[in-house]
Amino acid sequence: MDNAGRNPDELSSWVMRRLPLLPIELASAPFTIADALAGGIPYDRLRHRQILRLSRGIATLPRRDDDDGALPLALLARPYSRVTGYSAVSHATAFRIWQLPGHLPGMDEDTIHVARQSPHGIPRRRGVTGHRLQFFDDEVECLDGLWITTRSRTWLDCSRRMTVDELTVAADHLLRIPRPEFEGRSEPYARPEDLADILDRHWGTPGIRKARLALEQARIGSDSAPETLLRLAVVRAGLPEPELNVPVPLLPGVVRLPDQSFARFKVAVEYEGSHHADPAQVERDIDREEDFAAAGWIQVRISKRHMKDDARAAVRKVRAALLQHDWTPPGPSR
Repeated sequence: MDNAGRNPDELSSWVMRRLPLLPIELASAPFTIADALAGGIPYDRLRHRQILRLSRGIATLPRRDDDDGALPLALLARPYSRVTGYSAVSHATAFRIWQLPGHLPGMDEDTIHVARQSPHGIPRRRGVTGHRLQFFDDEVECLDGLWITTRSRTWLDCSRRMTVDELTVAADHLLRIPRPEFEGRSEPYARPEDLADILDRHWGTPGIRKARLALEQARIGSDSAPETLLRLAVVRAGLPEPELNVPVPLLPGVVRLPDQSFARFKVAVEYEGSHHADPAQVERDIDREEDFAAAGWIQVRISKRHMKDDARAAVRKVRAALLQHDWTPPGPSR
């Protein structure tokens, strides 16, 4: 239930009709019985017929018939992280809440993934997929009342069910330098040494070998999953490794920031997502292409269709541009 756009007086009136004296903060999302009691709600009121028990110690009010919006997963998961001690939301649920790129098997399931600190027992309750982990204090954080494994720890925990390339995409996402004017932050979610440290701490974790390979492949500078997958495909095909989102001076007063560039051969690569169909963006793309051409560069434009079959079409386009500008493929090793 998303109450972001609802008139507070309307919500308050609805709560009072449905369950007298229940605070709005408890009416708007699932809550723990312990939190309700601590907030002064008498236990007999918590046994009201309109309160639904979701799991042991967790309750909620029924949704209104006119509530179309889905409740944010973080609010749904929050009481499950609080009702059991030494616990945090983890694995596929944390993957979704942190909006890590890619699709993790199990992330579409209805259950909430909760991990409990070893040697405590695995959480066992309705609606929960339980795990037992050894985690350090800095591998768990509290997000608006939700206890959750950090992005870096979540990356490691999900490594067992992801491929090396999928883990590389997620690692690139954690390591990329954000653009404050668009994202409201200036620091990356993690540094390479942070991910290396978490791997060293948990050397026996299932999937850690894949995570180590992914960290070796990861680079700072990729802005999206397709950019990472294109880079991996280019390098595996024996082409030079590109620079990522590095400013390229073209003409006096003209600097461009291509997704990938091979400055020695004056080749720039741009991955163009669906937003490039916008008329204003089309005009900007034309200007950009003209700037590269005027400076003697070849611009290679890649779209989603070029990324099929392990990006073979994209690699062919990049290779052709490099060959046109005197790149020499490496000879066979002796």
